[in-house]
Amino acid sequence: MKKINDVLIVDPVKGTFVGDVVISNGKIEKVSPTNSGTYEHTLMPGFIDPHTHGCVGNDTMSLTEEKLTEWEHFLYSQGVTTFLPTTVSAKKEDMLRVSDMVGKYIHRKTQTSVYGVHYEGPYINVKKKGAQNPNVIRNASSEELKQVLSPVVKLVTMAPEIDGFYDALPILKKQGVVVSLGHMDANFKDMKRAFLHGVNRITHFPNAIKGLHHRELGGVGAGFYLDFHLEMIVDGVHLVPEFVNMVYKIKGADRIILVTDSIDAAGLKDGEYNLGGLKVKVENGKATLSDGTLAGSTLLFNRAVKNFKKFTNCSLQELAKVSSYNAARDLNIKNVARIEEGYKANIVILDKELNVITTYLNGEIVYEV
Repeated sequence: MKKINDVLIVDPVKGTFVGDVVISNGKIEKVSPTNSGTYEHTLMPGFIDPHTHGCVGNDTMSLTEEKLTEWEHFLYSQGVTTFLPTTVSAKKEDMLRVSDMVGKYIHRKTQTSVYGVHYEGPYINVKKKGAQNPNVIRNASSEELKQVLSPVVKLVTMAPEIDGFYDALPILKKQGVVVSLGHMDANFKDMKRAFLHGVNRITHFPNAIKGLHHRELGGVGAGFYLDFHLEMIVDGVHLVPEFVNMVYKIKGADRIILVTDSIDAAGLKDGEYNLGGLKVKVENGKATLSDGTLAGSTLLFNRAVKNFKKFTNCSLQELAKVSSYNAARDLNIKNVARIEEGYKANIVILDKELNVITTYLNGEIVYEV
């Protein structure tokens, strides 16, 4: 049994209050508000990153157990207690290799922050490929999807206007896979049709999406107008602070999911790197292809949390929503992302500047300054 005393508890549902937390058998056993008005540290649900391609030299497309272990342990320093290694558009055999490797990794671990795999592509629009290899981008095939899906695949990014999208949806739904719209040239009509078919999520909004026009709302307008949940890369590069604040004001914290979209260069120095077979140059922390196209990010999750707070002046309760609670609900991850009795003790302790001090996974300290 462990007890954390006199911290500012931030729960995405109940709000903020000073109190004590008792942890037992990997779960939060008791949450007790106190009369104390003073605290040194803040306790929040552990962060969730559903969209990350790599970190500190490790990349989803070339993972080994050793590399994934290194990646996972580094992310504890960022307060991340759940993440989805994310692919880029790839051949079928490479998708299968990644999902097989991650599935075996999860099975062998008694506890892990790796929740599953996010396939970002290859079923996207080549016109909005971003830093994806055009040679492997293709339409959705029911036959192929049945082959590449497994219980470890939790999230798939697809473009709604490509051939095969609506044939694929029932298969994905049956497998319990969440579909996110992204890398698309879809107009508002395409977006609305997908939304009415139960797809309510957009990948790294508004990057690689058809822009807003007053006579055609496009994908960006649909994201604002319809009740979509929006991933956002809050690094100050993909989105200027004013845009982040505008989305927050229009959509509210309940519809925003922070992601890093980080590549293997995250946490490392500037230099040349590789993303899905494409050369990437990182200069002043900005990752681009040779033509200047943004190629993922070097964003670390703790920085994303700080940036969102700085750009929006949101409350800590709202910060807990965008950094963990919304992602957990979106991906149907049970018993996490709350500071509440009976929930897993996947939690992070931060100082008043929101720097990570301690990270707990299932009640065990996995990182400590």
